[in-house]
Amino acid sequence: MQSSEPTGVELGYARVSTVKQNLDRQIAALRDAGIPAEHIYTDKKTGATVEREGLDGLLKYARRGDTLVVYTLDRLGRNLREVLNLVHDLGERGIGVRSIADPMPINTADEGMGRIAFLLLALFAEMERTFTAERAAHARAVAEASGRRAGRPVAHPPEKIEYARLLKGQNLSLGAIAEKTGIPKTSLTRYLATDQGSGA
Repeated sequence: MQSSEPTGVELGYARVSTVKQNLDRQIAALRDAGIPAEHIYTDKKTGATVEREGLDGLLKYARRGDTLVVYTLDRLGRNLREVLNLVHDLGERGIGVRSIADPMPINTADEGMGRIAFLLLALFAEMERTFTAERAAHARAVAEASGRRAGRPVAHPPEKIEYARLLKGQNLSLGAIAEKTGIPKTSLTRYLATDQGSGA
């Protein structure tokens, strides 16, 4: 693909997140939108990989005045914040983003409804962060008011840990202590190691 082509082209991007999913529907929609095959970039996640060679290639090729076209906006990232950041970065480079199958299709080059729709998405993301923080704060307040400890519960009761320390003082093996207390060896190692560090 030659980078000397004039700017102002539409570049398609299609992504699926598992090997079992199929790119055909997205690619067909991009072709129907008038984007030639040589301007369509794809990514198909395999295993635990998070690299997106297709998107990286598109971003390197794209020039000011171009438009990145996707089937739906969520194809651009793994979460809303990632999508918003990418669209913002593209906007800084003078590259537009257009979706073709969202309930409210977005075109950031459109000074009217497309921009409004994108700003609404950003607002919803900010609201969700606020609501999440408020829910966490409320849960902490309720827990404190009822005398419970907020956050991750202690894995093993203090009396069991104390019993384990007592057995250790009797020179019992880690396996024997684990059998008597029901505490796994990995946890025992951590609990008893703190005694050594504190000089107990």
